[in-house]
Amino acid sequence: MSSKSVVVGICGGIAVYKALDIISRLKKKDVNVYVIMTKSSTEFVSPLSFQSLSQNMVISDMFEEPRAWEIQHISLAKKADLMLIVPATANIIGKVANGIADDMLSTTIMATKAPVVFAPAMNTNMYQNPIVQDNIKRLKSFNYKFILPSSGRLACGDVGEGKLADTEYISEVVYSMLYDKKDLCNKEVLVTAGPTVSYIDPVRYITNRSSGKMGYAIAEEARDRGANVTLISGPCALKKPYGINVIDINTNEEMYNKVLEYYDKSDIVIKSAAVADYKTKTYSEKKIKKSEDDLKITFVRDNDILKTLGDRKHNQILVGFAAESNDLIENATNKMNKKNLDYIVANDITLKDTGFSSDHNLVTILSRDGKVYNFDKMTKRKIARELFNLLNKKR
Repeated sequence: MSSKSVVVGICGGIAVYKALDIISRLKKKDVNVYVIMTKSSTEFVSPLSFQSLSQNMVISDMFEEPRAWEIQHISLAKKADLMLIVPATANIIGKVANGIADDMLSTTIMATKAPVVFAPAMNTNMYQNPIVQDNIKRLKSFNYKFILPSSGRLACGDVGEGKLADTEYISEVVYSMLYDKKDLCNKEVLVTAGPTVSYIDPVRYITNRSSGKMGYAIAEEARDRGANVTLISGPCALKKPYGINVIDINTNEEMYNKVLEYYDKSDIVIKSAAVADYKTKTYSEKKIKKSEDDLKITFVRDNDILKTLGDRKHNQILVGFAAESNDLIENATNKMNKKNLDYIVANDITLKDTGFSSDHNLVTILSRDGKVYNFDKMTKRKIARELFNLLNKKR
């Protein structure tokens, strides 16, 4: 994604220090950050801290001598691809809602044509005050966006709604809004991720090494490009991504049922989950006790979800994955043809620094029309981007 610019407005509140983490996260995603601080916010955190992280001069006084020949609030208003107000106090919300522009931050908000996002943080009684709620409702009617606060213990000791939303969540929302490709708007995308398990007894089960990272990266890419995304996930340690309908499952049968529930209304279906091909023939209701004999477990074939989807396909674009240890292209091609796929993403699981649990992968994408797309080693998120670039050429 080409570099974007965000103007972050910092208001006076105890949550000011959390804005530093948001700025750090945005900078790590190569976002240009410019900071405007209200006078009261500088009492909580020094402008120097924000200047160090943003790597740009911080503006806090509307009447200070400009460092360049430009009207600063107009200049920043034009630079912004998005404005983020964090923490957004009742004061700034009330000012903007009622057209008051009496400092650097409020005048810049009034002057910009970029999207403006408020992330409120305040005492729970103040947040629930009907005047504040009416001001929020009024701003929403003018298409201002809000990242609503969470509930918890506040700095004043009260417990309730008003705590600044998680900083990682805020930065993800902002980055998603900035994303340069919005070519999946109003599309329904179904993604599967992670492993499935087959239970042996109440304690034991078999599974595989899938971390879910590839599927989650695909789901996040689709979300950021504007799609409505459903992610059906086997058990994995990844944090649930915001803005995505995440459905947790454990077994092949559970995934089979959920995938079929969403399949017909989906435009694009990407089956990146590592689904177990076999399950135990019998399940022991009681824990199997250790004995002097070897333990023998019989496995039987389980649902072939991908083949079922291929057989039932009508207008969907259907994508599968092939994790192979040998004959990569041959095995992937056979799987694509056998299961009636439009594309298949193939990767060699014998490579040491990619694949399972890694943030990177090295893949080859094969298409139904015989084309082969080879990619260098890259992050799984970049692979997801390249995959959707190909899928959008087909649509």
